[in-house]
Amino acid sequence: MKTLYIDCSMGAAGDMLTAALLELLPDRDAFLAKLNSLGIPDVLYSIQSVQKCGITGTHVSVTVAGQEEDEHMHDHHHECGHEHSHEHSHEHEHDHEHTHDHDDHHAHSHHHSSLHDIEHIVRDHLRLPTLVALDVMAVYEEIAEAESHVHGVPVKEIHFHEVGTMDAVADITAVCLLMNAIKPDEVVVSPIHVGSGQVRCAHGILPVPAPATAYILKGVPTYGGNINGELCTPTGAALLKHFATRFGPMPKMITKSIGYGMGKKDFPQANCVRAMLGESFSDNSAHEETPSKVLDDSVIELSCNVDDMTAEAIGFAMERLFEAGANEVYTVPAGMKKSRPGILLRVLCRPEEKEKMVRLLFQHTTTIGIRELVFSRYVLDRKVETIDTSFGPVRRKVSSGYGVTRTKFEYEDIARIAREKGLSLAEVEKKILEDS
Repeated sequence: MKTLYIDCSMGAAGDMLTAALLELLPDRDAFLAKLNSLGIPDVLYSIQSVQKCGITGTHVSVTVAGQEEDEHMHDHHHECGHEHSHEHSHEHEHDHEHTHDHDDHHAHSHHHSSLHDIEHIVRDHLRLPTLVALDVMAVYEEIAEAESHVHGVPVKEIHFHEVGTMDAVADITAVCLLMNAIKPDEVVVSPIHVGSGQVRCAHGILPVPAPATAYILKGVPTYGGNINGELCTPTGAALLKHFATRFGPMPKMITKSIGYGMGKKDFPQANCVRAMLGESFSDNSAHEETPSKVLDDSVIELSCNVDDMTAEAIGFAMERLFEAGANEVYTVPAGMKKSRPGILLRVLCRPEEKEKMVRLLFQHTTTIGIRELVFSRYVLDRKVETIDTSFGPVRRKVSSGYGVTRTKFEYEDIARIAREKGLSLAEVEKKILEDS
């Protein structure tokens, strides 16, 4: 299948992801012209070829009304950098530091945008395909939810500073358009290097990763390392989480093209995001140019028995395991010693996630022992496609192999339409099938 692997060993920011994906395209100049014709107010994209540690890659710059993006504190939308008031435009101070950009601190007039304001710009003013506009808003909603959680205020009261500026809109829109142009069947993202130490913002000093970034990356494999500074921004985190099919090591694949998206800072390690596009294959495909559509796989089953936990505590443990990336978590009623009713708790996970799941089981359950089984399994090739319907675009999951093909509409899309139209889920699905 067509696989995009994103190597985040030096974190990720919006401009770096844009540049890495842009390098995968055969005609970058044509796509750059397309970006500049979108109609983002006062925005101009440009690219430069740069070197980091001997590697040549691309850096994407954005100017807003003729000013360089770093003069706008580009991609520094830390949660301490927004307000909850409804005043949308006034003078205020910026004081941020970021490893991908610069160390300047300055003051300028800034427009504060709510999620509603950004949606108005994206849906009503930009010439975007419907699916791309949906992706852009989904990324912003991810960031807004993180800000809402960190500050304990409703999403509708969140007003973005840096996130809401046109250069941030430019980065998110560019990545969403590039993903739409590349159209990978799956997106695999490496564990994300978030950096270490502290980051300074207008309201104080925060730990790395900043609270909003940490919230967005819940359930995503991350690590610190010995590089002092913020390597993954909230925008980078939200884009990766939105588009990732899964997180993990590079899959077995035949690489067709490679892109390097460069940050501005210099480190002993090349400061870049690397994107690799190609065809993934399984062991039984004999390294064919067109991989087998039937994948072999293995999975770990961890299980334990408990008879002294409440239903609420078991439910909480299951939530934590799912958030950490478990493939499946389920319970089975069990008879225990002394005729006590109990629960058999089972967790299915990938081998590389086993140690994390074991720690979480001991942390969130009362068990004193965990059993392990390793299973080989056969899985169908899975992809997500989008179809046009009378209700608008709807995503559909397609699973195929072993002579069978199964399809299932994305629940969130069907549920959204049902709520908007006052229909049942069955009525929505029936209408879509009748139209197709």
